[in-house]
Amino acid sequence: YVLRAKREGFRSRAAFKLKEIDDKYRLLKPGMAVVDLGAAPGGWSQIAAAKVGAVDGKGKVVAVDVLPMGEIPGVAFAQLDFLGNDAPDRLRAMLGGGADLVMSDMAANTTGHRKTDQLRIIGLVETAAAFACEVLKPGGAFLAKVFQSGADAALLAQLKRDFTTVRHVKPASSRQDSSERYLLATGFRGTTG
Repeated sequence: YVLRAKREGFRSRAAFKLKEIDDKYRLLKPGMAVVDLGAAPGGWSQIAAAKVGAVDGKGKVVAVDVLPMGEIPGVAFAQLDFLGNDAPDRLRAMLGGGADLVMSDMAANTTGHRKTDQLRIIGLVETAAAFACEVLKPGGAFLAKVFQSGADAALLAQLKRDFTTVRHVKPASSRQDSSERYLLATGFRGTTG
């Protein structure tokens, strides 16, 4: 998939993972507003921009990362930490409103200690989910990378309260020996506060 990504002009093989998930679950539609958390190097943003029509001005893709990212046609990039207090407001301003989809292919830096790494990953996903609930429009969706056992019980319970459907998915382009999976929550119920 790495060679195929280079050949097809994608910045990472992760682009195929999003493409497969979208082919199956139809997340990305023309005219949508999408936030890509931890976007660098930009493979997911490339797929999202093409699918929502961002290059033609139909949809919007806002990519966020603490790392720099090269320009992608149709993608507005902000080099910032989505954990910052002003991040949700900045992203809403860049989108011109709420998001239809918040997606995250982020992974925490690993230590090699399995339990510590799992806690870091779950913490990152929990934070991304809380952020998604701040910026999503009712009916929106959240997609995030998780590992090993998937999301923990507390996070799943919270997502099941906030979304109508929550599932784990594993695209074929994710190596079979990898513990990588994705958490997909659709049908955001809207903020209750």
